[in-house]
Amino acid sequence: MAVHERDDEGVPAGAGLTTGEVARRLGVAPTTVRTWDRRYGLGPAAHTGGRHRRWTAGDMARLERMCALTATGIAPAEAARMVRGDAGPEAVPGRPAADAAPRPAVRARSRAGSGLRLGDVRQECKGIARAALRLDAAALDELLEAAIVEHGLVTAWAEVIMPTLQAVGRKWESSGEKYVEVEHFLSWHVSGALRRSTPSAVADRPGATTVLACVPGENHTLPLEVLAAALAERGLPVRMFGGALPVESLVTAVRRTGPAAVGLWAQSRTTASRPLAHHVAAMEWGVRGARRKPVVLTIGPGWAGRTSAGLPRPAGLAEAVTLLESVVSHKP
Repeated sequence: MAVHERDDEGVPAGAGLTTGEVARRLGVAPTTVRTWDRRYGLGPAAHTGGRHRRWTAGDMARLERMCALTATGIAPAEAARMVRGDAGPEAVPGRPAADAAPRPAVRARSRAGSGLRLGDVRQECKGIARAALRLDAAALDELLEAAIVEHGLVTAWAEVIMPTLQAVGRKWESSGEKYVEVEHFLSWHVSGALRRSTPSAVADRPGATTVLACVPGENHTLPLEVLAAALAERGLPVRMFGGALPVESLVTAVRRTGPAAVGLWAQSRTTASRPLAHHVAAMEWGVRGARRKPVVLTIGPGWAGRTSAGLPRPAGLAEAVTLLESVVSHKP
């Protein structure tokens, strides 16, 4: 059997890749590759005989740059101009200018980024959405971490990450759960980005710990993960217990840690339990004459209309962080 030489990009020398092979390597649909060829002149630089096109390492490099640019939120038409070096369609070898020119009447979008209405939000949202729809793990991690570094965790969550998550959620709800894998994929990578962006552990300070847990029956943990990361970012010790913590386990955790505050997350009104929140708020520990109680924050949309005096309900992440910083600073 003959051994075919390959260039530095892994493309068989003198042969090239088929459109299907190119699409698999890029993580996009073959129709996307063909669209970029037809509309923007990003097809193979050299033509071979027969019906099937072959893509060389140079062609792949151009398409990889196209993917990278659209992943940042740049519109495909503009990204294509940047890939071509603003040289115009006549500079694309082997293609008639009229055939290569973008069609002005068509507002082109790559298939990977279609269907999400993000409205007037930060440019980063569009890049993150496109990377999630392509299931592009490397690009998604890079964009999430860049947003956190540039804006800070609280702002990145409120203005970049959460709007994108909401747009993806609306999309799969309106399409018969067609995009549910995208929402799971995006949530998982957001969770990973939060862990990488904050200290793995913050030294304990007696009486300054915050306990965070979902109420029984509630498994929606990502907002609590963001709050835990934001507190750790500020050097505040946190004990995170995640989803659906049983009542007995919650009580045990509070007694063992003696926290300054307890955050209870409820996504749904059916899981929000006012008696549970009051029970935790009434717990005491410490020596006689110096007994302490935690401040209990009821966090999440499930608590709307179900809280009462003595149980603060912050309106969002920034307010929750500010409140907890204040609580911790006033603890002895």
